Amino acid sequence: MNRALLLTAAILPALLAGCGGNPPAQDYGEQPTLPDRERGLLPSMDIANPVQWGDQRPTVPEGYSITPIATGLKIPRQTIVLPNGDILVAEGKGGNAPKLTPKDFIAGYIKSKGVSSVEGGDRLTLLRDADGDGNYEGRTVFADGLNAPYGLALVGSDLYVANQDSLVRFDYAPGQTRASGPPELVTQLPSVINHHWTKALTASPDGRYLYVGIGSNSNITERGMIAEVDRAVVWEVDAETGAHRPYATGLRNPTALAFRPGTNELWAVVNERDELGPNLVPDYLTSVREGGFYGWPYSYWGSNVDPRVRPQDPQKVAAAIRPDYALGSHVAALGVDFSSPAMGSSFAEGVFVGEHGSWNRSEPVGYKVVFVPFRGGRPAGVPIDFLTGFMGEDGKTRGRPVGVTVDPRGALIVADDLSNTIWRVAPSRPTTPARLVVQPVE
Repeated sequence: MNRALLLTAAILPALLAGCGGNPPAQDYGEQPTLPDRERGLLPSMDIANPVQWGDQRPTVPEGYSITPIATGLKIPRQTIVLPNGDILVAEGKGGNAPKLTPKDFIAGYIKSKGVSSVEGGDRLTLLRDADGDGNYEGRTVFADGLNAPYGLALVGSDLYVANQDSLVRFDYAPGQTRASGPPELVTQLPSVINHHWTKALTASPDGRYLYVGIGSNSNITERGMIAEVDRAVVWEVDAETGAHRPYATGLRNPTALAFRPGTNELWAVVNERDELGPNLVPDYLTSVREGGFYGWPYSYWGSNVDPRVRPQDPQKVAAAIRPDYALGSHVAALGVDFSSPAMGSSFAEGVFVGEHGSWNRSEPVGYKVVFVPFRGGRPAGVPIDFLTGFMGEDGKTRGRPVGVTVDPRGALIVADDLSNTIWRVAPSRPTTPARLVVQPVE
């Protein structure tokens, strides 16, 4: 064991001994309750305790079935359903931010215990269900040699991939199982330090523009504002030329993006700041307005000032847009997609959100996929548990959901980067029972 880990083991119990509990608070919905800020040497922590799924499965609503359509992957993050029904999976693990303080070493050590030990694949894997029975018997590596790919978007015959350091384009033809050549660079993406390395991606409905979510390089500007240039933003990128501009700013870590069907409304899920207590600050779902500023780092949930930030900027605080919908503090929302009537009447209008799960609460939250119902084009009502059981009542964690993708034929595709599984959840139909087919990893 190295010196840093010995230090962690020696002082961690003392540091955590003074951490407070988690008083109940309704930190979800359109009007969440925001408690007083809490500060301490370290936040309360309870990280995932990974075990295998074995014969167990995540829990789905009555009338739905779940199938693991691919296992043995290399850190699956996001997926996309191609026009012919094939599924592409982005596999990778990025980040290169150095630790700044002993607290960073301790938190990093604890968080590392709750993630897969598998090395990231730096590739795209294609899954194929040739006969349409819900079993994806075909599996090939579509492209490799990438750099922590995350976001995916298809525009006509152009397949776009957001690596942690670049936006690239592949030629794509329906039915293709392997890229025909190396990708073409569209534009470089900010990647120096890369504290938040994931690069979310979606395309405008007309395909002219690509939108890239770029997270901050710190929790709350601990590395200085120079390190935050072109960070905590959504870029708009011209798909043809690669020219880009900030579309919206002040979003600490926009981890997934999607357009509401039939509109030009861009929506995002955003991971908010840490170390203000177990019930602050809510991660959120929001529409993303062109030119909008969403508070980070100066304020949260609109104009609630974060006193840790110096110097403050009252004009920025006054301009901060309050998000549309709070998902709960520290749920770590990493996936979002709009539903369709093919998912069943109870889940026909709204969004699915993949919640990776907390690490800085003594009572964990997240570790599930929720459905946020919409009415009149806006979030309405409480979030509904759709896929649960990733963290069991025994305190063991068998999976952690990331990307969620709605298959227009009627299924939700969920990437699980702890068990390295792709799950398919669909309304139950009287069909032959699905069988799990596991292909060797190439």
